[in-house]
Amino acid sequence: MQASKTLRVRRWLPCLSDPTVLAFLTAVSLVHFWPAPVGAEEPPAKTSYDQLAPVLLGQETFQDRVAKDKADKPAVEARQKALLEERYELGSRPDGQVKMTRGKPIQVGPAAKLVAGTTWESLAATAADEIRDKGLFPKGFLPLPHPKHEVGGMVFPQMEIKLLPRLERFDIDFDLPEHFLPEFPPAIFLTTRPDLGDVSQGKVLTVDNFQEIFQGILNAKDLEGVRLLVTQFPQQQFNATHDRKTELPLGMLGVACFDCHVNGHTSAATHLVGDIRPQSHRRRIETPSLRGVNVQRLFGSQRALKTIEDFTEFEQRAAYFDGDQVSAAAKGINPLERGSQVHFMSEVQELLDFPPAPGLDVFGKLDPKKFPADSPEMKGQTLFFGKAQCAVCHPAPYYTDNLMHDLKVDRFYKTQSINGLVATKQGPIKTFPLRGIKESPPYFHDGRLLTLEDTVEFFNLVLETQLTPDEKQALVAFMRQL
Repeated sequence: MQASKTLRVRRWLPCLSDPTVLAFLTAVSLVHFWPAPVGAEEPPAKTSYDQLAPVLLGQETFQDRVAKDKADKPAVEARQKALLEERYELGSRPDGQVKMTRGKPIQVGPAAKLVAGTTWESLAATAADEIRDKGLFPKGFLPLPHPKHEVGGMVFPQMEIKLLPRLERFDIDFDLPEHFLPEFPPAIFLTTRPDLGDVSQGKVLTVDNFQEIFQGILNAKDLEGVRLLVTQFPQQQFNATHDRKTELPLGMLGVACFDCHVNGHTSAATHLVGDIRPQSHRRRIETPSLRGVNVQRLFGSQRALKTIEDFTEFEQRAAYFDGDQVSAAAKGINPLERGSQVHFMSEVQELLDFPPAPGLDVFGKLDPKKFPADSPEMKGQTLFFGKAQCAVCHPAPYYTDNLMHDLKVDRFYKTQSINGLVATKQGPIKTFPLRGIKESPPYFHDGRLLTLEDTVEFFNLVLETQLTPDEKQALVAFMRQL
């Protein structure tokens, strides 16, 4: 009998050498056996394993979790709605002429509300220290929290959920109004077939229709890359364990890369960056467009990944599970094979082109034959490459320097807690391309700037460029042509 027990122990020893298994057992032991803190006011112990939910460890049933989340949902959404209404004018103000590729009008701003008694001009003339000390910084320029920041995770706009119900969460809905989001479904442009224009056929690319859409356009290898990009894989909130935020069997299969990056663009689905702890310091991230990744050299708003292959593999290994490999092991992490699967997926992404910009010449600047020198657009271009300082980080032709910059926005506000988010120093952020910018609202890495006008006011304040109202309008007119 003793020999039999010894043999069974020896059989388990190789398993215990696996780092993931050791990490999981360690985390479980910490949760189950560490004594509770003495004294109700003692702060919780620091941990990097905060994504291990009690329901995953059997300390709560799935039914109880669903009931609690649904009961809390109205209050959570009311809190976020009140914040947005305090920050922004949320009504729709569509431009009568300027539209996205498939016809959705862009919104006219600024939408951010000013502090009572201030104007954009008086604010721009005020020193950063005074703005901070007097609390004059527009709240719409502060970091924007996740709709349910304490939990985070992928949240999809209702326009997308109507078509793909499997993306609905039972605990929270998307927060920003649809008129501030990209058009849906977005167009698809290919660097290899610009002669075809939009190849989307007005459809959302899915595993059900990608063959129909791309047959005779892409080669067999790229078709396999598309298949992988539209295939669901387990994710932190969409998986088959009890620690999930979906009740639908299809949702339990996971999410696809192109659920967030719809048609290789974006639906503005939101998430929290996975590589920051504690949860309150994690930043909201709006899904960036994949258009034009072939000219980009940094990937991830702050991670500075160097290739699209790194980005593709990282998403599956880390971002899908909030940077927690322990819960990922339980929920079904999907390691992609670098030599074929990652390569195929990356090659497809590098075929995704910016939308056409008929007003630009071969150097990426306005064609003087189409825009006279005294036009708002041409005046805006002069400002962009001059007084407004935009081109320091956004040079032509693609309007990115492929670097990261710290705007030090925190000099305008005091550290504060906003709906579960600690708004503090943000650090360096990637310079995203401005080509096709009118089709990618909302703006900034967390989507806090709802319109191009908001973006101009924000940077006029942060960069202290002292633009006049006419100059701001001209700058917006120029960026609409990119």
